[in-house]
Amino acid sequence: MEKAKVYFIKDITPENVVKIFERLGKALPGKIAVKVHSGEKGNQNYLHPEFMKPIVEHVKGTIVECNTAYEGARNYTDKHKKLLEEHEWSKYFNVDIMDEEEPDLVLNIPNGKILKENFVGKHMQNYDSMLVISHFKGHPMGGYGGALKQLSIGCASSEGKSWIHSAGKLKDQTILWDNLPEQNKFLESMADSASSVVEYFKGNMAFINIMCNMSVDCDCCAVAEDPCMKDIGILASLDPIAIDQACIDLVNKSDDPGKEHFLERVNSRNGIHTIEAAAELGFGSREYELINID
Repeated sequence: MEKAKVYFIKDITPENVVKIFERLGKALPGKIAVKVHSGEKGNQNYLHPEFMKPIVEHVKGTIVECNTAYEGARNYTDKHKKLLEEHEWSKYFNVDIMDEEEPDLVLNIPNGKILKENFVGKHMQNYDSMLVISHFKGHPMGGYGGALKQLSIGCASSEGKSWIHSAGKLKDQTILWDNLPEQNKFLESMADSASSVVEYFKGNMAFINIMCNMSVDCDCCAVAEDPCMKDIGILASLDPIAIDQACIDLVNKSDDPGKEHFLERVNSRNGIHTIEAAAELGFGSREYELINID
């Protein structure tokens, strides 16, 4: 089987995000959702809307987000909209909180390891394709955050996030954090839910991971550690598994002394297992060719 292609540019600029997307040669049809992480209130590491402006305008996309399942500025639509304005996403783009309206869109996962259904924002059905732009960094629970996390937790509704975090046991965010499952079940639930979103869009997807501001903490943390590694570059692929694997490999190959701290976060949460489980589900491959772009 042909290896997945993952493109790489070292210099991180808004123009290079457009350049690497163009190199994919993928015309995303119809109405395009651009999934980003809009950043929790107080977070200093998230990618700002000014940086995203050229690529979002290039694809004529709509910024999409979903409400969270934890206390903060984004767990209910009214608060989330206010923060999107404060962070200036609404200033530059059309912004859609996909789970603003009930009921959730239910995606079946017949071959899921843990989950047999996924609950995503209802507005997902208003889009024909999706560009997933991920800030690659650490994560307090998943070990790392990249394309697979954006597909799973990122696209899930607030209740859907609880469903994934609890490995399919409950949807109530108020009792979620006292009822967390064994770690690998959570990671496998992320892989299951990611697979359902990929299946929903049936190939009308593209993925960009940006390896900058690489803290061990996610952009969902109001109080996050400062980055522990130097910026590495921009990656793009049509395969969400390959692009995350490539990012992990680039961290492992780095000579940056901060990588040990970063990898401790990834490995202490067994973060690679999300990639392993996703590959077993067959919606992408861990085998890839890394293609450098000048």
